Order: sequence, then structure tokens, then C-alpha cells
Amino acid sequence: MRVSTVESRRRIGAEIWIVLGLSLGKAAIYAIVNITARLTDGTPLAEQTATLNASQSERAWLDLTYQLLGIGFGLVPVALALYLLSARGRDALARIGLDRARPGRDLVWGVGLAALIGIPGLAFYGLGRVLGITVEVQASALNEHWWTVPVLLLAALYNGLLEEIIAVAYLYERTHDLGWGRVRFIVASSLLRGSYHLYQGIGPFLGNVVMGVVFSWFYTSPRFQHGGRHRIVPLVVAHTLLDVVAFVGYALVPAEWRAALGAA
Repeated sequence: MRVSTVESRRRIGAEIWIVLGLSLGKAAIYAIVNITARLTDGTPLAEQTATLNASQSERAWLDLTYQLLGIGFGLVPVALALYLLSARGRDALARIGLDRARPGRDLVWGVGLAALIGIPGLAFYGLGRVLGITVEVQASALNEHWWTVPVLLLAALYNGLLEEIIAVAYLYERTHDLGWGRVRFIVASSLLRGSYHLYQGIGPFLGNVVMGVVFSWFYTSPRFQHGGRHRIVPLVVAHTLLDVVAFVGYALVPAEWRAALGAA
């Protein structure tokens, strides 16, 4: 539902900034500061490292606690976004397609999107390393415990929910309320997605912008709607699968193999 009054538009604008400020917008600002620090450090990007899913403590139970707390509290902005979208009696989950209305098709499209993005993404990462515009990304630095793989799976799902619900579903609903067109939304969503990956280098920024274009185009395309409603589940599935392969695969691949691939 589009709004017309100046006051309503201001409130929606403020709401967007608050939600982003608690989640991906905050991450984008930190990433911009981080890439600025990297570029002015005097060390080439190719010789720098970005670590994902790092251990928080040498004590296994405490590390597990920190990991679960980080994932749990990290999903609070998602809950806030869904709560805000449920205003005026709307069913937010059904509206953005976060339901089980068509699980089979959602899964198929999710796997297809993951393949479409993941395979070229690996080549793009390698090219970025060769060109020196991408840092060495360590996808998992967790110590080996019985819970390492389950936590990495949860981290992958967390990223899929956080990024797709906020950067795509929530942002589309709210910018649509403001009267934005499809192209304007796709540009904004894609640049946002790229910006909070800048800490990994210029290559991942460009790669995630492309991913953002594909994902936001898919979400807004009438062809992939169900009952006149958009479907966010395929994007969550695709994103989760991409991160599962990256996180769990990295943790399970022998160190000498990672070194040979330039991802030690």
C-alpha cells in the first residue's frame, strides 16, 4: 500500500534507516571503514585476510555459547522487520512468501539460483585474487568441536534469513510504499548487498552487487510469484546453500588443498 502524506513517508523513511542501522546498514558502514583502512594500510589487498566465523573463546562450551548468542541476537532485526511489516493487520510472512505454500518449487528455484550464483562466484573470487582486488577469505576459523558443523549450518541459515528478508523483502515492501519503481529498488538493494561485503575487497563488492541484481530481479518478477505474492523462500534457500558450501566445505577441506586454491 503506497502512502501519500508527507508525514507517513517520513515515518517510513525513518523506519527504514532504523532497521538498516540495526542490521545491514550498520554492517555496510563498518565494511566501508574497513576497506578504507585496508586500502590505506600499505599492504596489497591480495596479501590481506578476512576471517568469517571465528572462534570467540578457547573453551569449547563458552565458544559455543558466544556463537549461538551471536546468531540469536543477530536475528532480532529480522523479527523487527517482520513485525513492522505486519502492521495494519497484514500477514507479513505470507506477503513476502516466507511460508510453505509451494515447498517443492521454492526448493528447486533455490538450488537453481545457488548454482547460478555459486559456480561463477568461485571463478570471480579466483579472478579477484589474481587481480589483487580481493582479500584472502577464510570462511571458517572455528576450532574443531562436535558442534562446529551444526553451528556453521546455523550461521549459513542466519545469513540467508538476515540478508534476504531485510535487503530484499523488507526493503522492497517499504520502498514500494514510498512509490519506488522496480529498477530503483533493484539498484538500491544490490548496492546495499555489495556494500556490506566491502571488507572482503573490491571483487566481492562487485560480485555481490551482481548477486543482488539477480536476487532482487527474481523476487520482483511477476513470473515467480505465487497467488500474486512474492516469494522470498527461494532466495533464503539459495543463500543458505551458498554459505553451507562455503562454510562447511572450507572447514572440511584439508589445509593443503585450501593453500593450493589460494584460500588458506
